[in-house]
Amino acid sequence: MSVRQSILAILDQGSSYGYRLRAEFERRTGSTWPINVGQIYNTLERLERDGLIVKGDTDTDGHVFYSITAAGHVEVTTWLRSPVQRPETTRDELAIKLAVAVTLPGVDIAEIVRVQRMSTMTTLQQLTRAKNTGDDPESTDELAWLLVIDSLIFQAEAEIRWLDHSSSRLARAKARGLAASEPLAEPRRRGRPARTDTPSTDGTVVR
Repeated sequence: MSVRQSILAILDQGSSYGYRLRAEFERRTGSTWPINVGQIYNTLERLERDGLIVKGDTDTDGHVFYSITAAGHVEVTTWLRSPVQRPETTRDELAIKLAVAVTLPGVDIAEIVRVQRMSTMTTLQQLTRAKNTGDDPESTDELAWLLVIDSLIFQAEAEIRWLDHSSSRLARAKARGLAASEPLAEPRRRGRPARTDTPSTDGTVVR
């Protein structure tokens, strides 16, 4: 959704075409989330289908220009004024990895946490160095880039805190003797239950 709304917001500044929109999106987000031009054009098709933009003229280089509609302008305004709703549950790959690993016998969970923490710490150090090279923005582009870098730094810091918390929790569980013991569950049988023969009170067999 963020790509869709971002493209629409850029078009609210004036008509543009696919390749230029991709460059504008990457420039305005500090090139943190590269996007392929195919996704841009798929987004433009959906926006046109929904009546939020219209296809305009083609220039001498073959670029097809798109312009925002009144309905599109309203959607941009609504997006900018509304809070971002985080999904109640997201599939976090790291959380899933630890959750599954802790149920598997013979897996060194502490080592998994240690390796991940080192990786995340390296990422945090790289982000911090990048931020320090341009922490005094002189343009809105630089300011936008810093906002994105700050967000990534806070995410990395939060992941490290969660890993440290998980390490403590795992150590306490290990001290209590809690070990992995999650065998494969028996598959549920499908179909009707097996028929049994039951004798009646008069000695006949009821099927």
